[in-house]
Amino acid sequence: MDISSIIGVFSGIGFVIGTILLSGSIVAFINIPSVVIVVGGTVAATMIGYPLKDFLGVFKTAMKIFIFRLEPAEDIIANLVETSNKARKGGLLSIEGNIEETNDPYLAQALQMTVDGVKTADIAAIMQKKMELTKKALDTGSDMFSSMGAYAPAFGMIGTLIGLVQMLANLDDPSSIGPKMAVAMITTFYGAVLANLFFIPMSDKLAGRNEEELTNMNIIFQGIISIREGEHPKLMEDKLNIYMGDEKEY
Repeated sequence: MDISSIIGVFSGIGFVIGTILLSGSIVAFINIPSVVIVVGGTVAATMIGYPLKDFLGVFKTAMKIFIFRLEPAEDIIANLVETSNKARKGGLLSIEGNIEETNDPYLAQALQMTVDGVKTADIAAIMQKKMELTKKALDTGSDMFSSMGAYAPAFGMIGTLIGLVQMLANLDDPSSIGPKMAVAMITTFYGAVLANLFFIPMSDKLAGRNEEELTNMNIIFQGIISIREGEHPKLMEDKLNIYMGDEKEY
């Protein structure tokens, strides 16, 4: 569970509500039609911009912001080095037991192909293709929240324009101008809060998550190719440590 995301969401909501309560009543900031046009418009625009399958998966994607489990890169490197040493001493067939021990399907498939004697070029092609597909799926979630961060303020402005039109249509009643102007501005408020407190930060967090996941996949890719080619475990370790910023000078 990502504590920083949870703290960020609740503290952000708390700061906004606290500021409102310090200067007035929160009731003035509650307007159902404004919520409908901002939330409904954002959802509708997102459905237009993305395939239904991707849109329906946005909730599952959002869970990665708060619940995210990824094996540390250091542990992956240590595991690959150990596997390399085992393969160097006992041959590629000796690492067959490692396949059942791993919980990473990407690594398990790569190890299985290695044990089966698949050519290095074929292993590389398959692993690279899986990385491309994974990257595409991960980027879609981040891009979708980024788009929602753009749509929400836009529909907030649309709601404000609707409110202004309604207000100008009733200028014969001066007493209604103030309340109608307040309602008109609320939609802009909703759009700004949704975009800057939720959608844009979520997009940024997912982009970071995606980079970490792809880094791990690249480490596994390079490690498996090294094992398949019979490289010395120390050389492989030095190569993989580059991803950790531990590049050594020779």
